[in-house]
Formats: sequence, C-alpha cells, structure tokens
Amino acid sequence: MPLTDVLIRSAKPDKTALKLFDGGGLYLEVAPSGGKWWRLKYRFEEKEKRISLGVYPAVGLKEARERREQAKKLLSQGIDPSANRKAAKAAVRAEVTNSFEVVAREWFDRYKDSWVDHHSKKILARLENDIFPLIGGKAVGSVTAPELLEALRRIEARGAVDTAHRTLQNCGQIFRYAIATGRAERDTAADLRDALSPVKHISFATITEPKAIGALLRDIDAYSGNYIVRAALRMAPYVFVRPGELRRAEWTEFNLDGAEWRIPAARMKMRQVHIVPLARQMLDILEDLRQYTGAGRFLFPSMRAKTAPISDMTLLAGLRRMGYGKADMTVHGFRSMASTLLNEQGYNRDWIERQLAHGERNTVRAAYNYAEYLPERRRMMAEWANYLDGLREQAGNIIEYTASK
Repeated sequence: MPLTDVLIRSAKPDKTALKLFDGGGLYLEVAPSGGKWWRLKYRFEEKEKRISLGVYPAVGLKEARERREQAKKLLSQGIDPSANRKAAKAAVRAEVTNSFEVVAREWFDRYKDSWVDHHSKKILARLENDIFPLIGGKAVGSVTAPELLEALRRIEARGAVDTAHRTLQNCGQIFRYAIATGRAERDTAADLRDALSPVKHISFATITEPKAIGALLRDIDAYSGNYIVRAALRMAPYVFVRPGELRRAEWTEFNLDGAEWRIPAARMKMRQVHIVPLARQMLDILEDLRQYTGAGRFLFPSMRAKTAPISDMTLLAGLRRMGYGKADMTVHGFRSMASTLLNEQGYNRDWIERQLAHGERNTVRAAYNYAEYLPERRRMMAEWANYLDGLREQAGNIIEYTASK
C-alpha cells in the first residue's frame, strides 16, 4: 500500500529500525532515535543495492518519489545510481580544488619569485580585482572564451585597454600551467587574441636630434638645483638604464677599478643580473659623487631620509626645472635616445638590446646571458660616451657663436 503524508507523520520510532514501503523499491526508514530517511532498494548487475534519497521532512513524499523515478531512469540506461552520485560528488570536489582561482594562485606562487616585487603585485591585483570575482570559482578546464571575455571587457570599459591585454596574457599563462598539470586540455585565452581593442602605445618623450641632445647635456651640467639630482641626470644618458634602476643604485654594486656596474637580479625587471660597462666619463662622475654619498648605501639618497633613494618625481622635477616639459623629455627618454641613435649609427642590434636589458624570450638562455657581448658592449659604451661629449661641445660652440653675433 503506497505511503501517505498522514501515515509518515504519525509513524513512531521503535526499538529497531522501522521500514515503511511506498513501492518501486522506495521506503521510509524510521530509526529508533526518531530520524526518518528515504531509501531506495534496487538491483544492479545482479546485486541488491541501496542509496539514500534524503531526510524527511526536508524531502517530502512527492520529492522522494521523483528521486526514485530519476534513479529508475538511470537504471534503464545501464547506469548505477550510486556510482553516478559518487561521480557527481567527485566532479564537484574537482571543480573546487581545480577552480581557476586555485590553479591561478598555485601558478602565481610558483613563479612570483622570478618577478620584481611591484610586478608580481600588479599581476595578483589584476586577477583578484577583475578575474576571480567572475570565473574564479569555475573549474579551470570548463571556463569558456565568452566568460573570460566578459571579465576582460569590464577592464576595457574603464579605459584600461593595456591592462586588459596584460590580464589576458596572464590568463593564458595560467591555462597553459593547468594543461601542464593535467587540469585543463586547452588554452581558452588563445581564442581571444583578436577580441580585445588594440593597445595604443604611448612612447616616452625623448630627444633624438643631435643638436638638441647637446643642448640638453649642457643644461644638465648647468643645473643649479640639488647636487644629487644633477649627478643622477648626468649619469642617465651615459648608462641609459631604467629610471628605477638608476635612482636605486647602491655603492656596493659598483666596481670602479673594473669600470663596471652590476645591477643584481632582484632589482631588474626581468630578474637577471645586468652589467653596465662604465666609460671614463662615468668614472669621473662617480668619483666626484662618492665624496658626497659614498659613506651611505645609495648613490642618490632621498633628501628626507638617507635610508631611501630619491623618487621618480624628484628626477622628473629636475628636468621640468630646466624647462623640459612633459612632451619634451622624460627620465625614461634617455633609453629611447640611446636606442635610436646607436641603431642609426650601425651598432649591432644584439649589443644594443643586451645593454638595454630587454627581455630574453628563452628563459634558460636568459639565466646566462648577462655577460653576453660584454667586450663589444664595453667598446660601444665608451664610444657612446665620447659621442655625447662631442654633442655637448658642439652645442657649446653654437651657443658661443650665437652670443658673439
């Protein structure tokens, strides 16, 4: 006789478990403690088996019968309901343990030591702010291209197109890591290469006209502001390192007898040691500067705290004080200046790129190439310094000639 709600509610516990059958293998088991569980008895591959269909009253009679029919449908398809349930639970667990966020954080922890600190913080911030909230909880192998694109479109919508492209690049690295570790089969990010708006590259303002460079060098020599700022700006065109690498320079990194500056990997963008050959002119600047800051850690200590280097804005303010506006020249512009003119003068492109410390695509090769082309680079840097001196001298002659007229 089929069960009714009244019969189920009135069922009282006994000393042993009580079974109230509804039909089709479905029954309600009333435990001595008073708990009531729905059970389904069935046969699969000639074996009698049971599964739970829920607890009464959270699962009522109608829902229990629906679950029985779902189980019977699986049986008709040759599927064991118990095995199917275990597989479903395993899939849920896998989705949690192999979610995009879990895999992404694992990838980040593995590679973060190969990046400079501020770069790794930017990567994690992009993921935490823009990606994890939308797809972080999904299994990494189930994330679709439209889902990822939706997250990237939100970054684009606030005008951060370059950030959207960088985030896509990071997501591609995460997907490839997931493939390598057996948690995804393909790189979903690869489907979106042409889906984002193109990046409008903004070049750093620089000066590449020889006469104007000579005038700039003379303006720096005549700079009447802080001596340390003047020294940093005098060094910038000779070494053309990144502004952060210049202003954070430490005395222990310099070998004046060997005419060499070795910037440690921890301070370089690509996390590789970088050798800067020092021309005669650079050694003169350093010998002079050592009288002022040689007893401390930094070549260019902050005016507020000697335990910290000068800031980016301090160097930029120096250029502005000399009358060079935002569209005229930047501290980073010394790199573009050197790159442009050295290439125009016919120096080997590989020498120039190595001296600029641009990224090496082959990471294994990159670990050993910091001394690559070093003899050639020494010669190039010495000739570059002499060339700058020539431009400075020519600018002086032009100024004197104009004044005499």
